[in-house]
Amino acid sequence: MIRCLHLADLHLGWSPPDRDFPLDKGRLRRKERDSVLKTAVDWATDPGNGIDLVIIAGDLFETHTPDPALTEYVLGRLRQVEDAGIPVITVPGNHDEITYHNSVYRQHGNGQKWPGVLVRNPMPELVCRHEVNGVPVFVYSLAYTGGLTKVNQLTDFPRLDEPGLHIGVFHGSLDWSGVGDRSLPLESERLAAAGKGRGYDYLALGHIHKYQDVRVGKAIAVYPGLIDSKGFSDPGVGRMTIAQFEPEGDPKGSSGFRVTLEHVGIPVREHVVLEVDISTKGDLQEIASECKRQAGPDAMVKIVLSGVPSFSVDPERLKASLGERFFWVEIEDESSFLESSDIARFAGEPTIRGYFTRRLLDKLENSTSEREKEVLMLALRKGLAAFEGR
Repeated sequence: MIRCLHLADLHLGWSPPDRDFPLDKGRLRRKERDSVLKTAVDWATDPGNGIDLVIIAGDLFETHTPDPALTEYVLGRLRQVEDAGIPVITVPGNHDEITYHNSVYRQHGNGQKWPGVLVRNPMPELVCRHEVNGVPVFVYSLAYTGGLTKVNQLTDFPRLDEPGLHIGVFHGSLDWSGVGDRSLPLESERLAAAGKGRGYDYLALGHIHKYQDVRVGKAIAVYPGLIDSKGFSDPGVGRMTIAQFEPEGDPKGSSGFRVTLEHVGIPVREHVVLEVDISTKGDLQEIASECKRQAGPDAMVKIVLSGVPSFSVDPERLKASLGERFFWVEIEDESSFLESSDIARFAGEPTIRGYFTRRLLDKLENSTSEREKEVLMLALRKGLAAFEGR
């Protein structure tokens, strides 16, 4: 049995770009995100977890020129893996592209030993062979390099005709039409046909930040996903992916491998988008209480207000009231508040909207039930908002 920790898209060095984001909190978020590598490496090098191989399938860094302190930190963690006797393979991505003369991979890959195997070849080839638990392991990959990687020639992927575990590692876009060369378009049909149809046993992919696993020929192709968030639109998966391979038939896997996937959670800061209909909320405190109910303390929270409130909502006051509860609060106000003067003006219109308004106001005037009045007023506000296309 072979167990492989498959990482991708760590984007180390990223920090929130929002100009309004406090500097101290921005630094803390970067520190939190960068610590994911330490957590992953400590877990991988714990003998109790049985990891035999580590693959980093691109975008280890947010940029091709990370600051020196971060680079030394990463090299130290990769040496920790190497010193534990675990092979580690690093593939450059499109954010930390090897193309540039000052790329971290050129600066630390030329004449200096990058821990483990650093993929530098611009076209797919066998990049390393290891003997793991008595099983030959073959790894095939490429590092996209502008001007040298011929995307239109990615039609014949290599795969030796030898018993063992054959893994393809690529940072690219599987079966996406219309993507640019730097996103490395990959076709399932071509990958499945690697080595004259022999195909790979596993495809360790990177580039897509949401977790995905799909069948490509006999292989399972996996995007492990971004572990820690890069914002509300890129929330991260909060876990690592481990692929486990068990030979079928003979011990060297001549008949293939049974592949099982395992996921191990990593503590990351919660990112939550809350959609709150404030139509029935009586005041700002009720809105704040609803937000606190839906998200845990110290979370990064984006609140989208919707509906037709009975009062004018001050987003800044709401944000301030939640500041002690949450690490960061953003508010997007999509609600529609109507003043009493607006309702009176609509009632005087010789239109369908005017007829609707007059009818609801008449029902309100004749109602003797407080509950019915609440429902009628809510119906009036929501109906008028609908007339406005909101």
